[in-house]
Amino acid sequence: MITIRKGMQVKVISGNHKGETGKVLAVFPKTNRVIVQGVNFIKRATRPTQENPSGGFSEKEAPLHISNVMAVQGGNTSRIGYKRLENGKKVRIANKTRQEIEI
Repeated sequence: MITIRKGMQVKVISGNHKGETGKVLAVFPKTNRVIVQGVNFIKRATRPTQENPSGGFSEKEAPLHISNVMAVQGGNTSRIGYKRLENGKKVRIANKTRQEIEI
């Protein structure tokens, strides 16, 4: 089950970018990967075109595995759990602080 969603603030907990935080731009559930804003840049060579006659290199974010990121709630990283309200609605909560998570 994917607990990280688009728009959430996350922190990278392992790998080359450990400690960096950012907003989730995209989630790919089939491959269990996420793209985090400002983290894990890759360079791509671009051919010269009419719009960009000189060509060159472009940078963009590459996907990270979802197990390498953790949700940030109130400045602290936390795992995500679920709780049922009195009206039967299921809400997501941060396990560490027991607060509801808003996206």
